[in-house]
Amino acid sequence: MAYRFCTLLAFGTAAFGLNAVQPRPPKPEAINVVELPLPPVAPSSDEGACTATINPRRTGCIGISVGNFQAGDFTPDGKHVIANVEFVGAPAAPDPASIYTGSHLILIKADGAKFSNGDPWKCLSCGVPAQNAISLDAVRDYPHVFRSGTKALWGHNILDCGGVDLTSDRCTPNRTSIYPIHWPTTADGSGAGGVPREMRLHPDDVHMGWSSFTNYGGQFAYFGRLQFNPNPTVGLPLAPRYDLVNVSVLVDGSGKAPISASGGELHINRDAIMVGELRGFSGAGDEILYIGPSWESSNIDLFAVHVVTGAVRRLTSHPDYADPIAFSHDNQWFVTMDTRVSERQMWMAAMRWVPPLVDIVAVTVASSTRNNRDRRFFQPILIDRDGDRGDYYGQQVNAGGDGSPGSVNDPNWNGRADPAFSPDGTKITYWQALVVSPACGGENPLPCPVSSAQGGRSYRVMLARLTGRKAKQPAKVLKVPEYIPWAVPFPPGATVPSQYKLPAGDYILRGSVSGTANVTLTADPTTFSGIGGVAVVYNNYSDQAGYVLNGHEQVSVKILLPNVWDNLIDWNSDLKETGVVNATKRTSAGDFHLQINAVTNIFNANGTLTTTVDGVEYNQPANGT
Repeated sequence: MAYRFCTLLAFGTAAFGLNAVQPRPPKPEAINVVELPLPPVAPSSDEGACTATINPRRTGCIGISVGNFQAGDFTPDGKHVIANVEFVGAPAAPDPASIYTGSHLILIKADGAKFSNGDPWKCLSCGVPAQNAISLDAVRDYPHVFRSGTKALWGHNILDCGGVDLTSDRCTPNRTSIYPIHWPTTADGSGAGGVPREMRLHPDDVHMGWSSFTNYGGQFAYFGRLQFNPNPTVGLPLAPRYDLVNVSVLVDGSGKAPISASGGELHINRDAIMVGELRGFSGAGDEILYIGPSWESSNIDLFAVHVVTGAVRRLTSHPDYADPIAFSHDNQWFVTMDTRVSERQMWMAAMRWVPPLVDIVAVTVASSTRNNRDRRFFQPILIDRDGDRGDYYGQQVNAGGDGSPGSVNDPNWNGRADPAFSPDGTKITYWQALVVSPACGGENPLPCPVSSAQGGRSYRVMLARLTGRKAKQPAKVLKVPEYIPWAVPFPPGATVPSQYKLPAGDYILRGSVSGTANVTLTADPTTFSGIGGVAVVYNNYSDQAGYVLNGHEQVSVKILLPNVWDNLIDWNSDLKETGVVNATKRTSAGDFHLQINAVTNIFNANGTLTTTVDGVEYNQPANGT
């Protein structure tokens, strides 16, 4: 079974899994992609480098490198896209242009029009009086427009234009206020509170979801309500702010784990809820979107869990890595950034329906090798709400280019977080970053490309028009209960619940169709899971009709403390799969050894791990690439 990629990404038959009957997939549709305008680029960050020659209207210049740039979603009219930019080169005060310096929130025209000052962009946060932005938080990422259109989420801040649309000329600096977000986590409410990351706004404009790391390297996701506090008397900052209240930690309150042990047997529980990294919400707000425990070995996927019922469904199943995701407002489509076009992860994940056993110790490999430093290999993929299934693996949004430098599908321009739909579902926006050193050039065998963007900048914002679509009305937004019924309440002073850990020992895992797997788990208290090694022998094992697995695999991990993100992996594999496919997954003599840091994502290996499917061989990346 050769994997094939085209405008409509597809491969295989019966690959969706668990023999489920799925709706007929949609046909490919016409998509036109263009680049949106940004402020002009200054040649340096030196004071005064943003001259009147570069920007005659003296409304700011941005830098060449990505810096803190990040694009977000649309305003309610679908004609503007929000973004965080880093202004550089402004003259010193009292020059009026001095306000265009540092990280700021802007709107970009997405319809070819201009704002009243003649620019196709407008700065929302520039020039806001200090008394209107007391204790502005330094985290200013993942910009998101409230569906009301009068507010914006800006990292750990909320920008509010006092009831006026952000797009209006009446939304002026003097009218604008910026409030920090505070997460009270101590019993008495004191202190700076918790540290949320990658916050996402629920469609009801009231609730939020976020992730947060523990001090030992674990990650949990949370859900809570925004409550304005005009005069706080406890906790920092003591300034008007938004507090996160009625918080739940998004773990299965029943205690069910993705893999559990009892009576000498292992059980894979695909209905278990474990929101590893929260990525947003469905268009109706009825589902939480997240990266969850793998259903297949080395295959990192996106999942959705219903806010009320806790029903889990798998959205992506392609062997490559999917991460940022956004649903359409009508709840019928989603777009994800994915490595499936580049086939980056096929060397370790192309063999289907291998249970996620070695992932107990090797999940960092699967989640980290998707990148080479800032080279992300992501491209935007459009998929209907029912997700990957059968021969349907979505449609590459930007497939329409010729692949040349600077084209819309130039592989050196990598997709970043987050994509977004216009409210009527007819447009998609996403942003990309160009590969730069050290992910290319110097000691890296890959040469660095030359930017074709204005001023040579290494980032751009794209607009995809779904030209055959008619405007759709947004779905009715779910009224969220006070607390998530299946989750665990997390009031101030609470600690994260202890997670189930598999005991070391020898086990049997029975295939849902046939066969068995003999599994040995070796203890290591320095790892997050408490397991340092997994050895498996498969005997006619099958979880999916037509996919029969035999052979063995053994993987161990060593955490290179004190850095909990730095892993040393030793991998031995000799697997064979027959039936629908003829596939193998094998390591070289002397095995495969990889050191990978989940933060820096630098591939450094000895030996090889190769997966072959119906004669098509997928080899691991070379070191440093």
